[in-house]
Amino acid sequence: MGENAQRSTRGSLLEKEIGTRRQRAANWFQSLRDEVRAHCEFLEDLHETGPLADRAPGRFEVRATVRQGTGDPGGGIMSIMRDGRVFEKVGVNVSTVHGRLDSRMLTSLTARRDIPGLKQDPRFWASGISLVAHMNSPRVPAVHMNTRMFWTPVATWFGGGIDLNPVLENPDDTNRFHRALQEICERHDPDYYAQFRDWADRYFWIPHRQEARGAGGIFFDDLDSGDGDADFAFVQSVGRAFGEVWLPIAEQRRFEAWTEAEREIQLIARGRYAEFNLLYDRGTRFGLESGHDVDAVLMSMPPVARWR
Repeated sequence: MGENAQRSTRGSLLEKEIGTRRQRAANWFQSLRDEVRAHCEFLEDLHETGPLADRAPGRFEVRATVRQGTGDPGGGIMSIMRDGRVFEKVGVNVSTVHGRLDSRMLTSLTARRDIPGLKQDPRFWASGISLVAHMNSPRVPAVHMNTRMFWTPVATWFGGGIDLNPVLENPDDTNRFHRALQEICERHDPDYYAQFRDWADRYFWIPHRQEARGAGGIFFDDLDSGDGDADFAFVQSVGRAFGEVWLPIAEQRRFEAWTEAEREIQLIARGRYAEFNLLYDRGTRFGLESGHDVDAVLMSMPPVARWR
């Protein structure tokens, strides 16, 4: 076999391996979506006594996403539940998109990473899941979780995290949440928790308010340790944290009554949440710049918020 033929064969095998890895990740994000939706609907069914238990249990409405202004398939599925017993609004989106990075997206990526060759070959592929839950009760903390894989011809990396957004912070819940995340991180790397907790504290900061968005959690981006299987295993653990870490807190707090004054505090806190997502969140900016479905990108917005 000639040298050119050998190169072609190696290239074909590498392309096949990359395709397999990408499909495996996309399949995982879809399976996690199904798991998360089942958790949420189970909690709705379970809530037969307590505030708003007289409502029908909430169920997800599902639709495919479309690209901005085209009506073409957007590579994703939106799942949103509204006005349930426990959840006022919860969205779980999965998407798998590909194309070519435009100048704005290239500038954004190269500002974070030195990726040689990306301008010469700006193809990309991305897949991930995003969850945002806004609760009826101010006593049940809102939660955000996302995990994703991003590929270009010259680099592949993972990102994501999970963070707690209580309206009325309960130190026991916050400590419980962080202890569980620390255990999850330490299964993979003893340095991950401290590193990614600090990253979350810096990332979920609202500069114009000089305050944090929520009680923190973990956040990471551009994760490429050189061991793709280990990185993906960590991403899977972070995805499962919704059911393992947040759900028990919600199950405990859902029975507690709340006051109108606490509801007012909740609505103000949601305004802060909206400000951060619209002004600073990378995922929101990337989704809008890449032409993704606007409603899917803005799924994270709270159903009702208030500003003083």
